[in-house]
Amino acid sequence: MDNAPIGVFDSGVGGLSVLGEIRRALPNESLLYVADSGHVPYGEKSPEEIRERSRRITAFLLDQGAKALVVACNTATAAAVADLREHYAIPIIGMEPAVKPAARATRSGVVGVLATTGTLRSARFAALLDRFAGTVKVVTQPCPGLVEYIEQGELESPRVHALLQDYTRPLLEAGCDTLILGCTHYPFLRRALESILPAKVALIDTGAAVARQLQARLIDLSLEAAGPARVSRFWSSGDPQALGRVLPVLWGESGEVELLPF
Repeated sequence: MDNAPIGVFDSGVGGLSVLGEIRRALPNESLLYVADSGHVPYGEKSPEEIRERSRRITAFLLDQGAKALVVACNTATAAAVADLREHYAIPIIGMEPAVKPAARATRSGVVGVLATTGTLRSARFAALLDRFAGTVKVVTQPCPGLVEYIEQGELESPRVHALLQDYTRPLLEAGCDTLILGCTHYPFLRRALESILPAKVALIDTGAAVARQLQARLIDLSLEAAGPARVSRFWSSGDPQALGRVLPVLWGESGEVELLPF
């Protein structure tokens, strides 16, 4: 047993959707969370910039005693997870858009993907399509602006609904019946999406699968915690008070947020 904490980071608050799945799957684990909100969104940054930020945040979480790391960001996973695994010996779990389960689930043969520009243009995403899409048609849609609204805790406003309608319209017109939420921020928009999409469209994200993968790795390495979990800790490279304000909405409870010192 190992009661050291698990480190989780994202470009902002989106990774809280993954953190919630980890808490449900692994209630004995203590959690550290870094929101790199001072540098959000990652989707518009170069891979080199994302790798540099990811290394610095990983080093910080290791300094805080993390025994494992979850890169709770699709864009950071695409740009940096291979680099991080080369440089650090701890277990590192990344995100992947759920192409494989979506390809299995679709009845129309058309899968839509909502994601950031950085995820959609990455070699990792292209490799996922080559490996798992098969004969399924995958229609992608970059979604600039959504992350910024979610960072503010704005999930169901008229302008968020308007953006979602604009972004989902071409996917529906293409015949999509299965929609991948390809950014960890987007599960927070599930209710808004369900209000504008036909009931036949299934929404798929990978947070629960990532939590299960993390659990399996911890068990394999005898790193699971005996518990009880200590209080979760949060840092932000942006305004800590801003993260503190949205924690009750996105995490389900309040928490003290510290300033990330870089």
